[in-house]
Amino acid sequence: MAARNDALKDRLSRSREINITVTGRKSGRTISIPVWFVLEDDKLFLLPVQGSDTQWYKNVLNNPLIRIDAGGAEAEFNAVPVTDAAQVLSVIEKFRDKYGTKDVKKYYSKFDVAILAHMR
Repeated sequence: MAARNDALKDRLSRSREINITVTGRKSGRTISIPVWFVLEDDKLFLLPVQGSDTQWYKNVLNNPLIRIDAGGAEAEFNAVPVTDAAQVLSVIEKFRDKYGTKDVKKYYSKFDVAILAHMR
């Protein structure tokens, strides 16, 4: 298990984008979508592009189990919604540091929530 986690962390440290797989809250189907992320120590932060209006975020509220795929290295995570304004702002700053303020402004339209994902 530790070796698998190390492989995932290695892939995450070298990736700009990952695929997350969530379970549809209405359909029950698995849905995969590419997303940006920030890895900090053992914490994986996700920022929905349309904030709380983002469909995958709504799905996570219904079923917090998500699968992460970073260049073929996969693991399951528990997604914890972040709604505290100061904590959301902290995640936004992490995204601006990694991707640049201009690109975050270009692609993200609502900044009211974030996700903290913990490896299972």
